[in-house]
Amino acid sequence: MTDIAVELRNVTKVYSAGPNTLEFTEAGFDNEVLQASEPVLVDFWAEWCMPCKALAPTIDELATEYAGKAKIGKLDTDANQSVAAKFGISAIPTVILFHNGQIKEKFIGLRGKQDFQTAIDALLNT
Repeated sequence: MTDIAVELRNVTKVYSAGPNTLEFTEAGFDNEVLQASEPVLVDFWAEWCMPCKALAPTIDELATEYAGKAKIGKLDTDANQSVAAKFGISAIPTVILFHNGQIKEKFIGLRGKQDFQTAIDALLNT
């Protein structure tokens, strides 16, 4: 695989998700999430997880609403096990809000859209 192909794969859209929902991977996680200056909401999920599928439309809506203000995306825990392990993901869905390389909030299980909005807005208004 060429470097160009790897780079394109690391910063891509989730095609089954909304057009603004990013797909994070092990290869690009540090750059795209931990080094980002804007808030980054990461949905740790897996294809077989039914609650994860139920949360997906909420993540897509947030990605559209916060486009240009925050990064909103998903990380497949089956395909990116080292990142999931690094952040202690033991149940999915787990959603982590990062800012300036730090975990600002961690949500485990299904949560309402308002919970995520409140957390993101708090970071945007600081």
